[in-house]
Amino acid sequence: MSKEKKELILIIEDDVHIAEGLALNLRLQGYETEVAGDGPSGVRQWEERSPNLVILDIMLPGFDGLSVLQSIRLKDERIPILVLSAKSASDDKVKGLSYGVDDYMAKPFNLDELLLRVDRLLKRADWSREPLPADSGDQARYAFGRNIVNFETGTAECRRGKITLTEQEAKLLKLFVVNPGKPLSRDKILEIVWGYTRKVSTRTLDGFIVRFRRYFEDNPKAPRYFKSIRSVGYLFDPDPPA
Repeated sequence: MSKEKKELILIIEDDVHIAEGLALNLRLQGYETEVAGDGPSGVRQWEERSPNLVILDIMLPGFDGLSVLQSIRLKDERIPILVLSAKSASDDKVKGLSYGVDDYMAKPFNLDELLLRVDRLLKRADWSREPLPADSGDQARYAFGRNIVNFETGTAECRRGKITLTEQEAKLLKLFVVNPGKPLSRDKILEIVWGYTRKVSTRTLDGFIVRFRRYFEDNPKAPRYFKSIRSVGYLFDPDPPA
């Protein structure tokens, strides 16, 4: 018996046979499907189509599934994401879960089990769309030092007063906030926030860091929160030593 469902599921998978098989079986269950064969097109189709659920492979051309995952989570913390991966290494699973994966299945997978998990994830997502408590806005606020950032409104209170962050500033800042104390390479930041798929020569990132230091550091020339890591990239330290 066919289900009366209109949910759209985005499948980001470079193996054509797996992608087509998943799409067919999901459509037989009453879902709409969209397929992307690499990281950049996956992010683009997620932005354009606003699916209800993402099925995501880890090993992708362009940039990998973990970068796709982080890019999505910078804008949407609620959309359910199910990762499929041939990788069995536990650290890859831990990374995925730490970046906000809702469920994880190793290849080869059982199709009936996958369909059941998809159904459960979508039901859980429906429950999470219930109106939030009146005080839930506090969850969007993040404080470090004398600075307060509100990701829901895209504003911040800092040494320069109240400022409005651009979309890219908010995405980059959130990437640092969810990775406190972790060195982030320039390439990885450009990949996740700007969608660059290869090494590029650009000063874009450096310009944003300069701005962050002007906004949030007491002394921009001696930064405590937004630190440069030589030959690597940058690190955000929300609680530096006095």
